[in-house]
Amino acid sequence: MTRAPLRPAVREATELLRAAGVHSPEADAEFLAAHVLGVDRGRLALMPMLTPDQLEEYRKLVARRAERVPLQHLTGTAAMGEIDLAVGPGVFVPRPETELIFAWALAQLEAAGHEHQPVVVDLCTGSGALALAVAHARPDAQVHAVELDAEALAWARRNALQLADEGDTPIDLHAGDATDPKLLEQLDGTVDVVVSNPPYIPEDARLDPEVADHDPHRALFGGPDGLDVIRPMISTIARLLRPGGTVAVEHDDSNGSGVAALFTMHGDFTEIAEHPDLAGRPRFVSARRRPN
Repeated sequence: MTRAPLRPAVREATELLRAAGVHSPEADAEFLAAHVLGVDRGRLALMPMLTPDQLEEYRKLVARRAERVPLQHLTGTAAMGEIDLAVGPGVFVPRPETELIFAWALAQLEAAGHEHQPVVVDLCTGSGALALAVAHARPDAQVHAVELDAEALAWARRNALQLADEGDTPIDLHAGDATDPKLLEQLDGTVDVVVSNPPYIPEDARLDPEVADHDPHRALFGGPDGLDVIRPMISTIARLLRPGGTVAVEHDDSNGSGVAALFTMHGDFTEIAEHPDLAGRPRFVSARRRPN
């Protein structure tokens, strides 16, 4: 069986993806090669050859990526923290930027040094990304995740069951609306940390094909200004948090000051701060529930 050298195939794939307008053509070409070979991307140098079947599979995947099918739909997974999540059609693909909220949440839990079991709520959990990453990193935490969309909830349940089977602390998954004034009312005043990556894109935004054609619109758009979910959700957050509890909400890069202003206008929050992503764009707002 004649094998094909890997590096020329990756170079060919990179050029095809670049011509198709993919933003990270070389990285995506390497990720797909690693997927076909069943290794981490960092080990590609140790796998210099492809079998004919592997080369055929690789070229098919690259062709689909050139059609702007999301990389994560082709590999079937997306990373968050130290876990991999199953993703595909019907659920929002977690983005690397959301790792910032995950890291922030862990820092809040560490700084609090709870004498009680910490309670964390993830609103608009989608695939379960933030909730499950927190549960993996903090097995002592009681983590609740809320999702309205039935398809996304099915993906979250699949991921939750898989990670629980692997030994992670199970999370409590809830079908519900983050803006519902009675949502999780049994937790009122007891939650230590709330995190959320809600639908927040303004309706008139122009999006890449990977997003516009493949992510569920319900998970993307937050009304004309992108705040239709965040605006009413803040009252839910205030109700859930214990005095001194903290929250972080991801937002569109056009809405950093707008989200901060919503927390300010509510009146029950202090230490309101805007946080940029690694590119310097506004990415999330954090706040603390006022002590009694």
